[in-house]
Amino acid sequence: MSYTALPDPDTLQRTIAAVKARGIQVELVETKEAALARLQTLVPAGAVVMTGGSVTLTQIGFDALLISGNHLWRNFKADLLAEKDPVKLSALRLQGTLAEFYLGSVNAISETGELVFASATGSQLAPYAFSSRNIIWVAGAQKIAPTLDEAIRRVRKYVLPMEDQRQKNASNKNGSFIGRMLILEREPAYLRRNLTLILVNEVLGF
Repeated sequence: MSYTALPDPDTLQRTIAAVKARGIQVELVETKEAALARLQTLVPAGAVVMTGGSVTLTQIGFDALLISGNHLWRNFKADLLAEKDPVKLSALRLQGTLAEFYLGSVNAISETGELVFASATGSQLAPYAFSSRNIIWVAGAQKIAPTLDEAIRRVRKYVLPMEDQRQKNASNKNGSFIGRMLILEREPAYLRRNLTLILVNEVLGF
């Protein structure tokens, strides 16, 4: 199975419908430029924005935009990076899980609608699962897998080795590992959260 091939239109539409049926909004765009433009309209001025580590957000230009300061949001990750006191930093990390808008990506999407996320520390999983009111994921359509089992296999057999190598290339000699995994199967309406998946019909991320 190829982990980098884009799905055919029927598979794409079937997957979108399945994800929507699980309480998650889905928007399909054709390019990374369109994804960046849509992100900027979804996050209102004055919002506190936190991001999980994401190759995809880097590739679409969102990380650069956030760092540039050329926006009207509060970049909470900048607060984290600026804090040097370990005790205060720990408190800020917990506060970050409650960010009004938490942005990231997804590691695999099944055609039956489940979203699969893997993390070494789990820092982004709490916001995704419960603690943030507004979640926006951006994902390349090549991340779609036929079944939940195949989606999990994609994470273990493809995403992890790619992320491990990326970490080592960035001078993290220990590489990466899966410490925690989240399978998002359904978002209950009574939680009154807004979960949005921007699906990009391009190969983005791992």
